[in-house]
Amino acid sequence: MALIYISAPYSLGDPIENVRKACEAGDKVLAMGHIAFIPHLSMLWHFYSMKSYDEWLRIDCAYLPRMDAVLRLPGKSKGADWECALAKKLGIKVYYNIGDIE
Repeated sequence: MALIYISAPYSLGDPIENVRKACEAGDKVLAMGHIAFIPHLSMLWHFYSMKSYDEWLRIDCAYLPRMDAVLRLPGKSKGADWECALAKKLGIKVYYNIGDIE
């Protein structure tokens, strides 16, 4: 069982649709026998207590060193690209296709 970070667009386009896609990917990861970490769910915290973009990246990326892998979903995203670059720097496997996850 691996801990897999879902990295995907959030603010570009429709954030609600982006969260739905991240949760859908998380469900697929869970069905594969792994545990998904979905940083997009912090949107609920943001409704309660707004944070800056940089603060959300800082919070979300504090989880990366604890992950076994990252799943990068399609779509343009400066934040997701940054997360994946950090994961690679940390030696964490980045998957670009859910079917490649073992």
